[in-house]
Amino acid sequence: MGEIVRVERSGKIATIRLDRPKMNAIDARLHQEIAECARAVDHDPEVRAVVLYGGERVFAAGADIKEMSGMTYAEMSAYCAALQASFGVVAAIGKPVVAAITGYALGGGCELALCADFRVAGEGAKLGQPEILLGIIPGAGGTQRLPRLIGPARAKDLIFSGRHVTAAEALAIGLVDRVVPDEEVYGAACDLAASYADGPPLALRAAKQAVDHGLDADLGTGLEIERLHFSGLFATDDAKAGMRAFTEKTRAEFSGH
Repeated sequence: MGEIVRVERSGKIATIRLDRPKMNAIDARLHQEIAECARAVDHDPEVRAVVLYGGERVFAAGADIKEMSGMTYAEMSAYCAALQASFGVVAAIGKPVVAAITGYALGGGCELALCADFRVAGEGAKLGQPEILLGIIPGAGGTQRLPRLIGPARAKDLIFSGRHVTAAEALAIGLVDRVVPDEEVYGAACDLAASYADGPPLALRAAKQAVDHGLDADLGTGLEIERLHFSGLFATDDAKAGMRAFTEKTRAEFSGH
């Protein structure tokens, strides 16, 4: 798709691959290309699940500090809005998304991983939000997505201290979902993505939206979101195919219609 971010397809799985040497530092071009790739895989009906991957050595080590350090308040306000919007496109992909984390996922890299539905980390991975050590705070979703994932106290610890956590600690606090040997990260992430790829695309999108949007609302509003998605799926061919397969004791083939 772009010069430093590309989409690689293998069957129903698409990989959004970051490739900005040496550490996938997140600058304006990188996050814009991430958003372009995210839109492409979201709109591609042949793609049923997505993997975010930075390569064998590093996921993304954070923001490009050199780019940011010279910005004025007005410039950073606009830049931060654009960065949040780009990551929001990733979070809104209506398909299962797995982050394959090798090496460092720090600052903006950790915030990008938080946009995925699941995170698979290598045993040597390090994650964290070290922005406080620069006299600033996370600006690409860390203060919002992190506490929703691991709880406010644990999120505050990571944000207030700026410390890095190991893969083992990340697993213990719920920041990642699986830890595997470093050389197996990408394969394990693809396997996890593949476990969802044969599911009904419209129902998967509805389930993801119901969970994500419901978490931002009170329970009553969340239940109404669920009701609307649930009832709407009865207009789909996939729902008919799934129920027919159930009654006939066969395996459903979902078309995405």
